[in-house]
Amino acid sequence: MGIALMSMSLNQGKVQQQASLSVMKIAMGKAKEQGEAVKELINSSNVKALQQAAQPHLGRNIDLKL
Repeated sequence: MGIALMSMSLNQGKVQQQASLSVMKIAMGKAKEQGEAVKELINSSNVKALQQAAQPHLGRNIDLKL
C-alpha cells in the first residue's frame, strides 16, 4: 500500500470518527433536554399532565354501544 493511500485512509477514518462524535453529542444534548423536561414535569404538581405524558393514548377515544 502506498503512502498516499495510507494517508487518505487514515484521514477518512478521522473524519468518520469526528462525524460519529458530533452525532453522539447532538443525541446526548437532546436526551439531556428531554430528561430535564421530564424532571420539571415530575416536580410540578400537575398530576393530570404527568399522566397524559406517561400514557398519551388514554382518554382520547370513547367506545359507545347503544
